[in-house]
Amino acid sequence: MGMGDARLSRSLGVVDSVVVGLAAMVGAGIFAALGPASAAAGDWLLVALAIAAVVAYCNARSSARLAAVHPESGGTYVYGRERLGPFWGYLAGWGFVVGKTASCAAMAMTVGAYAWPGNATAIAVLTVLVVTAVNYAGVQKSARAARLMVTFVLLVLLGVVVIALAGAGGPAWPWTGAESGGLGGILQAAGLLFFAFAGYARIATLGEEVRDPARTIPRAIGWALAITLGVYLLVAVAVISALGPEGVAGAIDPLAQAVGSVPGAEAVVRAGAVVAVAGALLSLLLGVSRTVLAMARDGHLPSALAAVHPRFGVPHRAELAVGIAVVVLVLLLDVRGAIGFSAFAVLFYYLVANASAWTLDRSARARVIPLLGAVGCVVLGLALPLASVVAGLVVQALGAAVYVVRRQIGAS
Repeated sequence: MGMGDARLSRSLGVVDSVVVGLAAMVGAGIFAALGPASAAAGDWLLVALAIAAVVAYCNARSSARLAAVHPESGGTYVYGRERLGPFWGYLAGWGFVVGKTASCAAMAMTVGAYAWPGNATAIAVLTVLVVTAVNYAGVQKSARAARLMVTFVLLVLLGVVVIALAGAGGPAWPWTGAESGGLGGILQAAGLLFFAFAGYARIATLGEEVRDPARTIPRAIGWALAITLGVYLLVAVAVISALGPEGVAGAIDPLAQAVGSVPGAEAVVRAGAVVAVAGALLSLLLGVSRTVLAMARDGHLPSALAAVHPRFGVPHRAELAVGIAVVVLVLLLDVRGAIGFSAFAVLFYYLVANASAWTLDRSARARVIPLLGAVGCVVLGLALPLASVVAGLVVQALGAAVYVVRRQIGAS
């Protein structure tokens, strides 16, 4: 068997797959996205959350159907390649790798900011090195680490809900007259909150390492998305009840502030934030490295990145390359704007996924979900800040240019 034909071990069942998805979703978003989303949506935050959930559901359905038909590592890169042609698969993979690498850097910096603000960069680099080492040791070990992280984070979030609601005297419907940015603000908030849901596709990108993928992947995606939506709704209502929409909008750390009345609770929430973001980073690095693996197998990236470690059964060179790239971004860039750019790239990625799912079945009923998902991706993507939209379009155009040049060189 040649290097390019090496295959990964199918070791993940439903529970581990759900945990990988939860670790990616119940992470940075719930601790960081409520503030800016509330600032954009005002009283309409829960509406924005519902819109994000609907788009995520449509994308999840499309991704699950595609993953069952094409259970290979690479996610939408593979789906686009097989259903729409090599160019669209490549462009989805390009956007995913570039956007998610920037997102990894932002997550690492978030860990540093919460854990040790005075040395955020050093902590961010250390976090990337540790997470890369865990992934290098094997996906099964990564899933076990994710299980521990998810359990702790869910307990922390449960504590936030209980303490915040107790301090507020119970749940309050968050319609207090807080102003929003209108429909554009609601959609922008939905785009930010969608970023917090996007981890469910991590399950699909691990398609080659999942047992019985036709049965496991759809179930795992459904369960992970449903659990995450429930958690987000509870936390959003609790935090808004405690702080009000204006208080949430003005807070960098709204979950910590919502429990500030109980001694020691804020420190626990900050620790939960660090664990949650590290868990999301762990799962995200898994997904990016698997897409790099798939693109390397097809010759879009150096073939050396397609190597699978003979002992650990992971694409070790791809994982090391992604880890190094993230460290470089942490050291060189201000990654605050990378979140918006990454959200745009993720929405483009799922636009290709929905377009791919459209080709699976010609019946009008089967095409409703892909159509809604595609429209949702376009609307939320264009509602993001202008700088993020422009940067995303420029990077996608650059990727397309690289593809065309490479094809022309290959044909000459």
